[in-house]
Amino acid sequence: MNLINKRQLPRRTFLRGAGSVLALPFLDAMIPALGKAVASTAPTRMAILYFPNGVQPEAWDIATTTESMPLPEKFPTSLQPLEALRSDICIVGGLTVDGGRAKGDGPGDHGRAGASYLTGVHPKKTFGKDLEAGESMDQHTARALNGVTRYASLELGTEEGIQGGNCDNGYSCAYSNSISWRTPNTPNPPEIRPRAVFERLFGAGETERDPKVRARNQRYEASVLDSVIGDAKRLAGAVGPTDRRKIDEYMTAVRDIETRIQATEKHNSTQVVPTIDAPANSVPENYIEHTHIMFDLMTAAFQTDSTRIVTFLMNIEQSNRAYREIGIADSHHGLTHHGGDKEKIAKCIAINKFQVEQFAYFIGKLKATKDGDGTLFDHIIVNYGSGLGKDHNHDNLPLVLTGKGNGLFNLGRHIQYAQDTPLANLHVAMMDKMGVQVEHFADSNGKLGYLSNL
Repeated sequence: MNLINKRQLPRRTFLRGAGSVLALPFLDAMIPALGKAVASTAPTRMAILYFPNGVQPEAWDIATTTESMPLPEKFPTSLQPLEALRSDICIVGGLTVDGGRAKGDGPGDHGRAGASYLTGVHPKKTFGKDLEAGESMDQHTARALNGVTRYASLELGTEEGIQGGNCDNGYSCAYSNSISWRTPNTPNPPEIRPRAVFERLFGAGETERDPKVRARNQRYEASVLDSVIGDAKRLAGAVGPTDRRKIDEYMTAVRDIETRIQATEKHNSTQVVPTIDAPANSVPENYIEHTHIMFDLMTAAFQTDSTRIVTFLMNIEQSNRAYREIGIADSHHGLTHHGGDKEKIAKCIAINKFQVEQFAYFIGKLKATKDGDGTLFDHIIVNYGSGLGKDHNHDNLPLVLTGKGNGLFNLGRHIQYAQDTPLANLHVAMMDKMGVQVEHFADSNGKLGYLSNL
């Protein structure tokens, strides 16, 4: 039902047109009349950003003499892209995922790292159909919030991974290629195609999802905004100047994302009308371009309250990606088994730093995106980390927290927790701030100190 002709808009207001449904960001017109004198409080969102293959601790770890202290003037090499954002982050050490340890199962740290990072569970060693890990914290939260947003969660990534076969010493590829698990037996493989994510957020109903209809309607020069322009003009006449500016900025951002996706499709396809169901046609070859488009799509999904939960694999575990954008043609995973080779170690550090640079871009997007009485940065919890630490172990994991989370995080510090403090303790705190109270999750054993001053 279209309600844009009314003075007060429902939070779920959409611009509609042939083949398109465009959700709107939070507008002043969505605040109930009796509450307009009071600043609005936006909901809390949650993003889990995962990078594979661990880090070189000498280029990541911060020496500390206390459990909580200000960040140092000079950051370790891998974290240097975050120096300008020091007041916006917490660098955390000491957290552990016990479920990632071998426990008598021998090699397979990559498979265990991916499967246990958000579940806290030691996965069953198998490469058959009898997968078994645990429900991940993002899915536990999504299930509890089901119905609040259009999509309970989004699972995104940048690298295609198969879900069957033996990828890591007897562990199924499904363990390495997914961090989100809907049930203990059902992983949620990430979507890596920007076009597919764009369609999910801004496409229309089931009819328009038909590949033949999409192929006919979605030529390169066409825009999703063209079909909703009539609704947009009517809405502009019904809201105030501040909301008109917000709508204009938002639609400009959507068009920018769409243009970049179209440019990728043009570059990757020799056909006049691309077959967008083919993954290769909509996946940018350049890693920077790919991650930035995905981060922009995540931002749009949060801004429109299409979802409040996103997991994003910067790359899959045991990734063999070569980072030619920074002059590294070697396999990332192969480099991490460096045997002390200084040249390989330097390349591993450069890759970690490069990934952090992309993370810094996302922080900037969140800080620049208006949301309710502040920005998305004020209303989101972001966990950037890996399930592997030094020498492919699972303790003292590399982790950066950002976003103020509606008061959850007191940023601008380094926090070092005691050895073997469960990462699941952080999961419980994040779920609680999302409105999902659990007394215990996985191997959690208490509350984490120093997260906030509340």
